[in-house]
Amino acid sequence: MNKAITDGLVLMPPPFSAGLTLWSREDGLPGQGSYASQPNAAYVPADQDFGGALELQKTAATQKLRCFQQIPMQPGLYLQVKVRVKCLSGAFPSVRIAGWAGRSNGTNVPGVVQAGPSVALSQYGQVVELTAIVGAGGRGGVTMAWGATATYGHIGLDLTGPNGGVVRIDDIQIEDITGIYLRDIFDAVDVRDFGARGDGVADDTAAFAAADSVAQGRTVTVPAGTYRIAGNLTINNPIRFQGTLVQPDNVRLALTRNYDLDTYTSAFGNELLGFRKALQALFYFTDHVALDLSDRRVDLVEPLDVAAIAGLTTFAQRRFLTNGQLNAAAGPGWDTVTVTSSTVYNPSQPTRLTGVTNIASVPVGARVSGNGVGREVYVVDKNLGTGNVTLSQPLWGGAGTRTLTFTRYKYLLDFSGFDDLSRFEIDRLDLNCNGLCSGVMLPRVGLTLRIGDCVFNRPKDRGITSIGSGCQGLIVDGCQFWSNEQPMLAQDRTTIALNVNANDTKIRSNRIVRFAHFMVANGGGHLISGNHFFQGDNAPAGIRRAGLIITQTNPRLTFTGNYVDNCFIEWSNEHDANPDFTTGFSFGNMSIVANHFFASDVAPWFRWIVMAPKGSGQFIQGLSVSDNTFRTVNGSVDRVEAVDTTNGTLDYSRFRNVNFGSNAFNGINQIVMNPLTILHTQNTEAATWVVDSGAFMPFGARVRNTQSLVADGAITNASNVVQYVMPYVQNEQGTSRNLVHLRWPSAVKGKMLATIRCDNPT
Repeated sequence: MNKAITDGLVLMPPPFSAGLTLWSREDGLPGQGSYASQPNAAYVPADQDFGGALELQKTAATQKLRCFQQIPMQPGLYLQVKVRVKCLSGAFPSVRIAGWAGRSNGTNVPGVVQAGPSVALSQYGQVVELTAIVGAGGRGGVTMAWGATATYGHIGLDLTGPNGGVVRIDDIQIEDITGIYLRDIFDAVDVRDFGARGDGVADDTAAFAAADSVAQGRTVTVPAGTYRIAGNLTINNPIRFQGTLVQPDNVRLALTRNYDLDTYTSAFGNELLGFRKALQALFYFTDHVALDLSDRRVDLVEPLDVAAIAGLTTFAQRRFLTNGQLNAAAGPGWDTVTVTSSTVYNPSQPTRLTGVTNIASVPVGARVSGNGVGREVYVVDKNLGTGNVTLSQPLWGGAGTRTLTFTRYKYLLDFSGFDDLSRFEIDRLDLNCNGLCSGVMLPRVGLTLRIGDCVFNRPKDRGITSIGSGCQGLIVDGCQFWSNEQPMLAQDRTTIALNVNANDTKIRSNRIVRFAHFMVANGGGHLISGNHFFQGDNAPAGIRRAGLIITQTNPRLTFTGNYVDNCFIEWSNEHDANPDFTTGFSFGNMSIVANHFFASDVAPWFRWIVMAPKGSGQFIQGLSVSDNTFRTVNGSVDRVEAVDTTNGTLDYSRFRNVNFGSNAFNGINQIVMNPLTILHTQNTEAATWVVDSGAFMPFGARVRNTQSLVADGAITNASNVVQYVMPYVQNEQGTSRNLVHLRWPSAVKGKMLATIRCDNPT
């Protein structure tokens, strides 16, 4: 490669025979003095060693010789300067190649080396050849590295040492030797050619940017060394690292053509640091939406605070983190923080705690526990000045002073630093918690986040946690949750795979193995379908716990196509600050359709659908349980549904629009139906027939309505004469209110198909 040929650069200074007016006795700048007519300088046309030569007597401490001609310089150009000299008489001086580095504005480039090594002359008439290399970058053998801002130079030499000596100087030769540095100039651009030092001290940001600006699709190469990047840097061309970068945490590196974990690991010489820098850049790209971990594993010794890494608190563009594994490695960064404080709660401010002692120690994102606190209540925010804490959900235990415990779990991916994060997706990621930490904590506010085809392996406490409304529209699709507590009895487990607080989540086609609970769900509009969650153990007639816990009375929830294995659905109002029903909607807007309910080796009192009201006056006003299969093996259960009256009861007089039908029961002693069609046979004449619904009504409800009566055959009197009459009905008869009285005008006998209900249908 020779730029004198390819780019037409004029690199050779004029010969001395062209006149000494072309040679400066200073720096070569316009207007400075030349050697023409100087008493200590003359042109010698026929030197026996040099031919034409300059004869110069040293009269100054540093006798300068510079060409007035501007020798061009540019990044990527390397010039070798050669000169032959000999001493004729007088004191022996020292000689060095030197120059003046100029910028495009005509000023000198500051802080660069502008003189080569000095050579002392020691014999009269001995020819000594000096060489030096001038270029932008500090490459091997470069004598004078002038950086990327140098655009030209005035090249020559200096005589130093004692005065009086007379020397002759051959014509100075300058040659383009760029080719020895650039193995293939058309394929690679070296950052050193643009002034990068690679010493870990000098700021190489501008050199990298300059190299990238001229690469034009070629690969930017970063040779061995440590390069300090002090400012945000975007590289728009392919880049290859041998050396490594050092960069402040808040400064970004965007590699738009090599945006993957492998390249960032090479750039920083450390996989974790490379991952953090790549994740940071993800929030600032406009042409990349996905960070591909390249099927690699990244070991973490502490949580990734994603908002702190990104330097943002809000973000609402679609971004992907995909295709790799985050692996928790043992370290104190995973230690759970637990704080106990005295607080005051007033249901009129349902999501606020006041007078919180030791509030500075209460972490945002901590789970709140204590008397009257429902499951999965978290600290969303705190105010040190007022001593107030904002909660994700209300408490149901009433007003008063309480001592509560705040437990802050640690997560591989912690998004809680975001005030608002939307449309972020985690895809095909193995979150290997190793029993050391939890999986993902969602942002405080967010919309349509998605977690798909991921594996949550052995989370210590939680798989996915929502501490606020960051779960609005959350999609969890095709994931596997493997408990860290699989060998334990069900009643001893504490881990929870997932919780949500906001609306409209889609929880689909996931597999959840032996957690304390699969999901704790507040909010409404959820679609939960195609999941298989099982929570059994090996204990005979073992205790079973809730798999799905619904904590809102009117969730507008569809639960369909799921496999509920050795656990149950619990429906409560534990996130209600005023759990006694006064007005509004009670338990309703729930569809449980076409699911498999299975249990093995459980006690007869086990139930799959459990109502657990808090307070008084609650009732059911819209529930459909249809087309499901209920089955037990290694034993049987009494029935499929129940009411847990520990903290409240249901008002059976207000049941409305309850559909419990078209289900299949195997290993169930008492099936459940509503409406229930029952054939009553009256063998002896009576004016009042007592139709007994038995225990068919769901949740132990009353018979509130008789929907229809159809005679099966003739209704006759004692004389077997057909009677063309109909009875009227009296519902809610008997001590259990599960009887219907059919009142006839006179005593009759026969058969009657009665369709009865525990509710008002509208």
